[in-house]
Amino acid sequence: MFSAYRRVLAVPGAVAFTCYGLLGRLAFGMLGVSLLTATVDRRGSYALAGAVSAAGLVGVALGLPLLGRLVDRYGQARVTVPAALISAVPRLALAVLIPGGAPAWVLLGCAFAASAAPNLGGMARSRWAHLHRADPAARHTANSLEQALDELTFMSGPVLGVLLCSSLFPEAGLLAATALNTVGALLFAAQRRTEPPLAPPVPRPLANTGETRTTSTGRSPLRAPATVLLVAVFLTVGAVFGSLEITTLACAAARGRQSSAGLLLALLAAGSCGSGLVFGLLPARRAPATRFLCGLAAMACLLTLPLLVGVLGGGLAPLALALLVTGTGTAPTMVTGMTLLQNVLPAGTLNEGMALAVSGIVTGISAGSALGGLAAQGGHPGAGYAIAAAAGLLALLIATARRRLLRRPAVATTATATAITATATATAPKIPAALSASARTLPPWRTGSTTGGATRPARKPKGPK
Repeated sequence: MFSAYRRVLAVPGAVAFTCYGLLGRLAFGMLGVSLLTATVDRRGSYALAGAVSAAGLVGVALGLPLLGRLVDRYGQARVTVPAALISAVPRLALAVLIPGGAPAWVLLGCAFAASAAPNLGGMARSRWAHLHRADPAARHTANSLEQALDELTFMSGPVLGVLLCSSLFPEAGLLAATALNTVGALLFAAQRRTEPPLAPPVPRPLANTGETRTTSTGRSPLRAPATVLLVAVFLTVGAVFGSLEITTLACAAARGRQSSAGLLLALLAAGSCGSGLVFGLLPARRAPATRFLCGLAAMACLLTLPLLVGVLGGGLAPLALALLVTGTGTAPTMVTGMTLLQNVLPAGTLNEGMALAVSGIVTGISAGSALGGLAAQGGHPGAGYAIAAAAGLLALLIATARRRLLRRPAVATTATATAITATATATAPKIPAALSASARTLPPWRTGSTTGGATRPARKPKGPK
């Protein structure tokens, strides 16, 4: 049943960078809740904890695209190692400053700097796009696997962070997240044979002159209209995530079961994780743009389930079921969206484009949390689910209105594209022939070979025995 995933992971070095990247990404799921828990426990202020968390989100939104551009220019390993070590310093400082009574502005600055860590999820997707650049079916499976791993970190990261903070000491989750992220990023960067090659220098004419200059990366991803469209859709999808989270917390608290909020959110992520794994096993029969619009439509429809339960005042059991089913619409949409993004990004901007997508999601989560919190505070606890449903519908409308942009390929010069393909072919690890999608046992005359045996053998004339 999972032969498609075995074939994807059979590339030499694929299992190693996937596992090490997962280790570092688990820290990302732990960091937010660990920082909140430590701040509330030591300072007793939810306002300060919220401000520190918001500063961290701003750091992610601004820092990831800059790091992504550096990765496109200098390579994953040369950027990941110093970035992982540098971002560990303010995280360790927070573990000392929070209980030490440091001023609020110091905590905000450290949280901002600590969030500018390497985007291991985006770099892993970049490696898959490089390894399976000639096999769209394998890239579809790999992107599904990455989305399932994202959901796994969203499920287990907060639980592990709260467990460490509550069972050991308030800063234990923050210290563990720092160690996991640093070690995971360093081990990920050490996997050099699966690292994508750098794009060759691109000659560009200077304005009002006859001269040209070469740049090591392509044009900015935001100059491609399709990239802007996808980032806008990801931003609204992030608002869905943020409003779902805060509203679920409010609904659980209103029913006197605030401790059940973590389980409810875990069910939401579990539904997405399961659907992502199943989606990766299905053949991609339609065009990515069509699949993306269908996924957004399904997600918008499913978001009405928790809205109905929340507004009608159902118990936690119906809400849990609604969130589990709602989660099934997330992963297929995100998988196809990331595939589309890989298709439309200009040459040499893959890491920066992936980082922009994550920044859009993080910004949307922040906005959705704020709007969902206002809706829950000012009226019914389940009113915030209306924000999630509206954001899902808005994402569908944005993508539908400019759907033609999603069918256009990325703009790249022929010379650049040819050079990138030649470099990638020379540096890519060889996929075992027995597991390659195109390695089917066919007679030579069926493969179109020009060597001996390419001619179909003549049939024996039938005659009397």
